[in-house]
Amino acid sequence: MHTDKELIELAGKGNQKAFKLLVERYQQQVRTTVVGMLGDVAEADDVAQNVFIRFYQSMDKFRGEAGLGTYLTRIAINLSLNELKRRQKSVKRFLSFSRPSRDIDLPDKSESPDRLEKRDSINKALQALDPDFRTIAVLRLVDGYSVKETAEMLQLPMGTVASRLARAQRKLKEILRNE
Repeated sequence: MHTDKELIELAGKGNQKAFKLLVERYQQQVRTTVVGMLGDVAEADDVAQNVFIRFYQSMDKFRGEAGLGTYLTRIAINLSLNELKRRQKSVKRFLSFSRPSRDIDLPDKSESPDRLEKRDSINKALQALDPDFRTIAVLRLVDGYSVKETAEMLQLPMGTVASRLARAQRKLKEILRNE
């Protein structure tokens, strides 16, 4: 099994199989982050694909100071935030155009209907959060990054991450209580 560093070196030399292995290794992590941010599976797949395109185009800039998963998650967050901004501009531009809300739809036949319903409720609640709070909630609660890792990724003080997480959790509880 090759390390990330070895695969990056090989991919940088044009080895497509090496890059494919990197994509396979991190695609679920990237997709989970993007779906958590956007809530729209179709758009999430497009953004997740763009994460790997962006990484491929800038592989030579990856210094390895953070793990590759962390680096890809940061790209995923940035592209997701860009998509959210694009959505806001579209809505403002076309006020009369109303788009139905789409929820995260990750089918898993092994899950009970109650569990699927709870997941849907949580995903809807995440989508109701302001993007700054949603980003932190997804990184901490969905992706499992520590406060320190989240702060480093977002280039925020750890106290800011902790306070935004606390506010996001309060808001999520409020939203879920009112369902």
